[in-house]
Amino acid sequence: MRRRGGFTLIELVVVVMIIGVLVAIAAPKMLNMMGEATDNAARQSLSMLRDAIERYAAQNNGNYPSGTADEIKTALLQYLRGPFPKCPVGTGAPNDTLTVSTGDPLVSDNAGGWMYNATTGEIIINSTETSQDGATTYDQF
Repeated sequence: MRRRGGFTLIELVVVVMIIGVLVAIAAPKMLNMMGEATDNAARQSLSMLRDAIERYAAQNNGNYPSGTADEIKTALLQYLRGPFPKCPVGTGAPNDTLTVSTGDPLVSDNAGGWMYNATTGEIIINSTETSQDGATTYDQF
């Protein structure tokens, strides 16, 4: 009797098909999780910045940090743990660009990074891309 030395073509095709089905099931779930993680990182960074701005105002007679973008970032550093956060979404993400605007309310110009109003203390994500939920834009976070 002759001994087989490998797998038949049918066996290999069946294994490849099973792997394909598993990938087709798992890939969308993995991609969805990445989008949700990015959205959560954006919300967390925005929350940290808003807290830092409020703490600054509380210690400076209700005045929000003002000046150039670099001066504002420097003023907020003592109220943040670590460096000024990078925005994980939008143009050129991740980046820590801070655009200072006088708009009230702020309206994104889609340049990426953060947009800040020194008069109102409002800060938003400077992007109108749609978040993972498909209905909310990042500047609405």
